[in-house]
Amino acid sequence: MNVSADLEARARRWWSRPAFLEGDHVWTHGEVHDLAARAATVLAGRGVAAGTRVLLALPDGIAWAVAFLATARLGATAVLTNPALPKGDHEFIVADARVTHVVAGEETAERFTGVTVLRGAELVDAARRDSPGPALDVSGDTPLYVQYTSGTTGRPKGAVHRHSDPSFYHAAFGEPRLGLRPEDVTLSISKLFFAYGFGNAFVFPLFSGGSAVLTPERPKPALVAELVERHGVSVLYGVPSAYGNLAAETDPSAFASLRAAVSAGEKLTLPFHERFTGFLGVPVLDQLGSTEAGHAMCANGIDSDTPGTIGRPVRGFELQVRDKAGNRVRDGEEGELWARGPSVMAEYLNRPEETAKTLVDGWLATRDRAVRNPDGTYTHLGRTDDLEMVGGITVSPLEIEHVLGAHPGVKEVAVACVTDGRGASRLRAFVVPEPSSPSPETLATELISRARAELAAFKVPRSVEVVAALPRTATGKIQRFRVRQGTW
Repeated sequence: MNVSADLEARARRWWSRPAFLEGDHVWTHGEVHDLAARAATVLAGRGVAAGTRVLLALPDGIAWAVAFLATARLGATAVLTNPALPKGDHEFIVADARVTHVVAGEETAERFTGVTVLRGAELVDAARRDSPGPALDVSGDTPLYVQYTSGTTGRPKGAVHRHSDPSFYHAAFGEPRLGLRPEDVTLSISKLFFAYGFGNAFVFPLFSGGSAVLTPERPKPALVAELVERHGVSVLYGVPSAYGNLAAETDPSAFASLRAAVSAGEKLTLPFHERFTGFLGVPVLDQLGSTEAGHAMCANGIDSDTPGTIGRPVRGFELQVRDKAGNRVRDGEEGELWARGPSVMAEYLNRPEETAKTLVDGWLATRDRAVRNPDGTYTHLGRTDDLEMVGGITVSPLEIEHVLGAHPGVKEVAVACVTDGRGASRLRAFVVPEPSSPSPETLATELISRARAELAAFKVPRSVEVVAALPRTATGKIQRFRVRQGTW
């Protein structure tokens, strides 16, 4: 069934309950679906039809939700993008996805040429004056949206997901692991155009009858705290670096309404788990997902939290840890993580060779390194492309970062091999200091000493560079390829 029609039918149970909270405006589930049905008529009048690809270059808000549902209703495919990307990146995605229509915000609408462009506010206003349009009957395998990878290792690729996928995200994680219900108010620091944020702030509220706080800007710690307190947010979604900023810059009393917090996007170390859980006063549940998987494939839950791990496979997913030859390894042995489940992408758009490398015999090569523990949980060890080569020895920077990150003067740290003036690769630690940290010279000395005391000699960084921030994607993931360059 068309996911837009499916959600509309489900919403009859909570038609008058809040769905989205945007500024001072509360949109009920009924208002959202009625407006989406009318917006579908508007889009159809502009030439959108089954198979059309519509780029959503919008900030988080009601226009985003309505545009997505209206596009789905017509059997067209939404192409999700960060509205703050540079013009060249938008041009690449438009060309790569063969987009014919764009729904954009005021700031970016003028940059798109050669396609039909509607502004988000224009679509919403026109929808109010038009009549509801019917939903096209499609199969669950019909393409619903294309979500581009975040580009942590190079040029982004479009992962194609189907109409059946969102309901699976909720049935696999939102319902059984978080127990989401109509009374829940959620806030996702990750935005709607990313896999994590899409599930958190769009899929879960619409499938559970709950509501989500939407804000167009990327929320800074003070705004997150203010929104949580004002709206009585019960479930907060973020990445470890965002939780670290909250702990450093806000008061824990603002988070008294929370019943759970979820972390993804980066490794949540045990010390950070303990720090954030203590600060928020609720469990911080770590998980592993990806753009290719759609949402979480392995996760902790309210009733099944094992700190220091990414939990167990979500309902419907199988995981295997394999060696480089493709053979399964025993519990406790490191290897590459492979996943199989109903929401794994159909393909990378227009990239058959990349698709063939990533989807093998029904299994997704996640390019994550992991260990399966005897209790059935998994420990995430980083990306296979995070590995560094030091003197011919392969080293995981995460191990070094774990040691250095335990220093009270370290807010964030990334370790990489950086080529020196002689062409040799040397381990360098890039450190964002806490406000109370000692001088850069003292901090560097203390970190090198700590590394020498706890790590093998070849894992000790040759130098420490104090920086204002680390290079990250808009999802908050460290861009390892830029760290290796040593400049950003």
